[in-house]
Amino acid sequence: MNLPRWTAYVALAVIATLLATGVPTLRKSTDAEASRGARESGSLALPPADHPRVVVLGIDGMDPEILTSVMERYPDRMKNFQRLADAAGGVLSLGTSTPPQSPVAWSNFITGRNPGGHGVYDFIHRNKEHYSIEPSTVVSEEGGGIEVPLTGYKIPTGGSSESNRTGRAFWTILGEAGVPADLYRVPINFPVEPSKGVSFPGMLTPALDSAYGTYTIFTSDPPAKKETSGGKFRAVRVSGGAIRTQLEGPVNVLKDGDPVATTPLTIYVDERSNTATVEVGTERVVMRPGQWSRFCRVSFEMAPMGAMNLGGIVRFYLRSIGPDFVLYASPVNFDPVAPVDTISFPEEASADLAAAIGDYYTQGMAEEVSALKDGAFTDAEFMAQAELVYLERARMLDHALDRYVANDDGGLLFFYVSSVDLAMHMMWRHQDPEHPFFDEAIANESSSWWSDRDGSTWRDVVDDLYLKMDPFLGKVLDRVGDDAVVMIMSDHGFAAYRRKFSLNTWLLENGYLVLNEGRAKELPEDASGFKDVFISDAVDWSKSTAYGVGFNGLYLNLKGRESQGIVEPGAEADELLARLKRELEAIRDDERGSEQVVKSADLASVVYAGGERLDEAPDIVVGYNWGYGNSDEATQGRIPNAVLSDNVGGTFNGSHLMHPSVVNGVLLTNQPVQLADPRLEDLTTTILKLYGVDPTPGMVGRPILSNQ
Repeated sequence: MNLPRWTAYVALAVIATLLATGVPTLRKSTDAEASRGARESGSLALPPADHPRVVVLGIDGMDPEILTSVMERYPDRMKNFQRLADAAGGVLSLGTSTPPQSPVAWSNFITGRNPGGHGVYDFIHRNKEHYSIEPSTVVSEEGGGIEVPLTGYKIPTGGSSESNRTGRAFWTILGEAGVPADLYRVPINFPVEPSKGVSFPGMLTPALDSAYGTYTIFTSDPPAKKETSGGKFRAVRVSGGAIRTQLEGPVNVLKDGDPVATTPLTIYVDERSNTATVEVGTERVVMRPGQWSRFCRVSFEMAPMGAMNLGGIVRFYLRSIGPDFVLYASPVNFDPVAPVDTISFPEEASADLAAAIGDYYTQGMAEEVSALKDGAFTDAEFMAQAELVYLERARMLDHALDRYVANDDGGLLFFYVSSVDLAMHMMWRHQDPEHPFFDEAIANESSSWWSDRDGSTWRDVVDDLYLKMDPFLGKVLDRVGDDAVVMIMSDHGFAAYRRKFSLNTWLLENGYLVLNEGRAKELPEDASGFKDVFISDAVDWSKSTAYGVGFNGLYLNLKGRESQGIVEPGAEADELLARLKRELEAIRDDERGSEQVVKSADLASVVYAGGERLDEAPDIVVGYNWGYGNSDEATQGRIPNAVLSDNVGGTFNGSHLMHPSVVNGVLLTNQPVQLADPRLEDLTTTILKLYGVDPTPGMVGRPILSNQ
């Protein structure tokens, strides 16, 4: 069985558990307690620090134009942003990565390099041997197994997983210079890179059950299609007042066939009291419809008679008891108190954090976008769950600031917030009447319970997301004092995603892709018999010259590089790239007033010039115009029916997977800025320079502050 690459993490955890019986233990966070006591007593003075204090608040997806507009229209609710903007001379645009995707952009910031130097070009990379997709940020290899005769079990062997990113993390460089750094929820920081402080990973940290986490809907009325892109529906039946079913967890690499491990789940339904009691393992929670549970600890038996178990945490949401029963179970997260894989540095830091703020989501993208995409959540249910994450992050920030201000060493504090980005991906349509997926009824629903602002509706959701960031900034400014350098930054901005462009379909219709005899592109989405058509098995590579994989990547079928390449390197490849660039940039959307679809098709040899990993890059980075993006299907290497179509249904409706000039990020700081065109990589160099540390070879940034 060829398992997904993420299962290497579980396999490695199993091997580690076989070799060692110890797990991280719960310890008191004494620094945080001492600082919290000082704050409650009214003493806010910072202790003298051995190193300059620098605080960076990373707000994913914050857009300079939207931020400026919200600040102008809500001055009384954006006072902290205005305070920082006054010091910086306004809201500054921060140049993002090419392409402006989160793994790429955050890798730029972490390493001070562009993708040609760090090697992360997209969420998705292509496998040049099979023309299939693979993850961009890690290189994982599953191991083998030694069968134990007559038992049905095996002993796993081998297996590896390491970061695909090259270039050293700036906080590691600071640590070697003796500078402390605390880092909370840093995207693309898994496996965790250590610091002289604490280091927590964020986006693209796997869950225990899968790479991105898989939710489950237990229901008495499941849809016909029970498996979805991000979760699954499980049919259940109330019998004798109880539902007896199972919760699925990780793949069991100790068993022959690598089945999914499960644990019993029992739900007692009491219609008279309108409650459901959920029992899983030793945990028991009682809920009414519309309520969320706390996190519950679950355990999955990997070897017989309890010889080895893997534990995680899960939380539940009860939608209804009758007439249909519906219960949501979150993905199984790593347990921060006793994780089966390392989710912090030092290892005990995850338990310390849980002791301070309670159990928390450890998976990389905690907001349940998949359930909303799949129609398993309503928009309001999604935002309620996103609010749980927001409140959790607020507690985490309090803890981070407590620890930071109590530390006489000073140094760097980085804190990441995901709320703006992930909620705007899913909720953008409600404030955009021109979006083809705009829903007047939902847009006009009250959102006051979520926004804490009288009269607000989901039409105001983007404004309210920005308003919710002002208290975060206020906490930082109030706690660290005027002597600290404070920065707000985002990895990219945001825009509407109204129309889907399918790159592989365009390549097919223009003769660059040729299908095998008897194969055809996919049927329209509303046609019966709809089937997925992947380039990996449908394309005749002996006649095809180019293909698309990833949100922005176009590759030549290059001889000597691709396994079945036919395009000769050199003059032939250069002529083909020039023609593709010219034709892509000439595409117009006749249904939308001849709008240009591709703002710029950038040659990798130009935008990544000099990078030591240039040979791994897409040959063309397709930079879409405002309102456009590559379809989800084409991103996965599929060939949809239409080149252009309205973006409706279960997908992102706001996006940033476009040309970088369309979605610049945000920069605000309480220090004068000397550069007119600051970029992500410049922040890396600036942070190092604030501590007298020189950039390392390969870094391309410039200092941005006037005193540097």
